[in-house]
Amino acid sequence: MSLLYKNVKQLVFDIDIFIDTVEQGVLVFKEGVINYLNGEKASFADKIERINRLEASADKLQRKIDDEFYRHSILPQNASDIEGMLDKVDEIIDIAKDNLYQFDDELPFIPKELINDYIRLVDTSAESALSVFPAARSFFRDPLKVKEMLAKVYFYEKEADKISRSIKRRLFHEMKDLHLSQKIHLRYFALHIETVSDKAESLADLLSILALKMSI
Repeated sequence: MSLLYKNVKQLVFDIDIFIDTVEQGVLVFKEGVINYLNGEKASFADKIERINRLEASADKLQRKIDDEFYRHSILPQNASDIEGMLDKVDEIIDIAKDNLYQFDDELPFIPKELINDYIRLVDTSAESALSVFPAARSFFRDPLKVKEMLAKVYFYEKEADKISRSIKRRLFHEMKDLHLSQKIHLRYFALHIETVSDKAESLADLLSILALKMSI
């Protein structure tokens, strides 16, 4: 077995762990938002701690992967593209962590009538991200399969957009008892949750382009 093959195999293994870590972060984000919406303070605090640890682990893994690329000159013709893709994977856990902290810092009041809508939104936004990770893993093994694996990412991103827009319309058209400042605050949190699916869509777009380049 050549040294280059060993290095590539180790690199792909480390990338898998990196993606697994970000995927766990998305699940923790989803659970954390639901904990907040259900008033489960202890569980929500636990999710804040867990996403902190996962985000720190993801950053450490990404630095290790970057070092492997340059120290061993692995796939030099594709290194910048792959690193750009990994940056977009990392953005997903970064925004998920930031979103949980927004809930922790600002303590938004969510009316009972909207709780199920926000749960649907976080479920759908997270599902978009969870759907992109298998394609990211496949990119290193069978790039030709990547494009066909991205349909769910776009589907859930569009659904998240619809749910977010529905929440905003309910806020400003139906909920007469809320002050304008409360409506703006709640719209802000709908947009925050939706950004996770936006980041997933951005990663899917890049994966589609890079997979095509790798297959030529």
